[in-house]
Amino acid sequence: MLGLMQNQQLLISSLIEFADRHHGEGEIVSRRVEGDIHRTSYREIASRSRKVANALDSLKLAFSDRVATLAWNGYRHLELYFGVSGSGRVLHTLNPRLHPEQICWIANHAEDQVMCFDLTFLPIIKAIHSNCKTIKHYVALCNADALPKDSGIPGLVSYESWIGAASDQYDWPEFDENSASSMCYTSGTTGNPKAALYSHRSTMLHAFAGALPDALNMSARDTLLPVVPMFHVNAWGLPYSAAMTGAKLVFPGPAMDGKSIYELIESEGVTFAAGVPTVWQMMLGHMQAGDLRFSTLKRTVIGGSACPPAMITAFNDVYGVEVLHAWGMTEMSPLGTVCTLKNKHLPMSEQDKLKVRIKQGRGIFGVDMKIVDPEGRECPWDGKTSGDLYVKGPWIISEYFKGEGGNPLVDGWFPTGDVGTIDSDGYLQITDRSKDVIKSGGEWISSIDVENIAMAHPAVAMAACIGVKHPKWDERPIIAVVKKPGAEVTRDALIAFYDGKTAKWQIPDDAVFVEAIPLGGTGKMQKTKLREMLKDYKLPGT
Repeated sequence: MLGLMQNQQLLISSLIEFADRHHGEGEIVSRRVEGDIHRTSYREIASRSRKVANALDSLKLAFSDRVATLAWNGYRHLELYFGVSGSGRVLHTLNPRLHPEQICWIANHAEDQVMCFDLTFLPIIKAIHSNCKTIKHYVALCNADALPKDSGIPGLVSYESWIGAASDQYDWPEFDENSASSMCYTSGTTGNPKAALYSHRSTMLHAFAGALPDALNMSARDTLLPVVPMFHVNAWGLPYSAAMTGAKLVFPGPAMDGKSIYELIESEGVTFAAGVPTVWQMMLGHMQAGDLRFSTLKRTVIGGSACPPAMITAFNDVYGVEVLHAWGMTEMSPLGTVCTLKNKHLPMSEQDKLKVRIKQGRGIFGVDMKIVDPEGRECPWDGKTSGDLYVKGPWIISEYFKGEGGNPLVDGWFPTGDVGTIDSDGYLQITDRSKDVIKSGGEWISSIDVENIAMAHPAVAMAACIGVKHPKWDERPIIAVVKKPGAEVTRDALIAFYDGKTAKWQIPDDAVFVEAIPLGGTGKMQKTKLREMLKDYKLPGT
């Protein structure tokens, strides 16, 4: 016997229609490529999203045709989020931080039909357009008077002219909620990137779960700053949860430096921000130099890579900002776990609370997880036994676009490539990527643990731990360090800093000072490139 409930499809268009009707006055603030601050509302975003849908119809795009974006976080990008997916096409957010040849390869692999881009990225478009075989239409996200006259891009139109000619009256189509809504490509650290193809259903369920109190706790009383790019796993789903809840949105545009982010937080009364550790490192550096404080910021979600305990302590103890440590992947839409405290943790000392906060957190409803040993046996949730992390759920991929890489699932579970532990309360702690874990004398050393200790040193701006071949121990850890401007620390002093903070055999054998640690397009450290930089390095005494 089936339930007697209305069978309405979960579609992304319903989010912007709900936002229009129930909190249409809600504010959307964007720092634009043009340099100014632009203000609009959910009601205006809804109207212009309908214009986008009509403009796409006029191009005779078929259902599920891909529309690419190469754009910063801003109101026009948000309109494309809803107008493209809502009309039945697939939004494909491209990462402009990738090499142009890789962007071209991805656009061709996705078979993009339309390319919408900020003028910042015109040089990239000029470099790749002649090799993008499927793209028929190019739209610059600007006013007509800002359109370059000699762009060299055939048929280039301005976004405002393109949607300006379209009606804002549009009946959003009804279709199967399992239809594709958007796609994001992995960073391609091993081989060519692969695409996760999200559905309307998976995106809506992810938006619901992300807004829950013990997830990101979003509401109409929040002013949200997504510093995480809209081209990085759909800004972690935050634009969808914001439309669902009515949170004010503040977009940073191209100004991603610490000073600009801090000033935007203060001027717009931001209460909640989201980004990767490298962004917050820059902002905290700016604040420390100027002895600055926050007046409205209450919490920040930090993901993308492990957040150093020193950063959690700085936010919490110095600036009074709660850090929500989170973990996920492109293949997971991306949200998997969020580190919120339980009642049992509240009476604990701040030191004991920190031991919980440094973990990646507990799975939100919709994500099931397990850790397994090398033989595939499930490991106990004791907070000590480490294993390979597997996940499953309604917003986790079943396969990659076009079947790239074959079937990625193992008995219905997706192997994440991360190594970690899960404690008896269900809190996950990532100890490494499987390819980065260091095996020394038959024992495993977590590169993340080694990095976190270095990051607590007052002279260290960034640190990355890698394994180096050793004739006796197979591998030994070394730490590559970028010093803070004007700060000094010696190799011996940094190694001595580890005394008493970890087991002696886990202390790195050497510290190497570098000008910069290579970062990928999403702000993660690229250890493959770091290893290449240090390919001629030899451990002392070997």
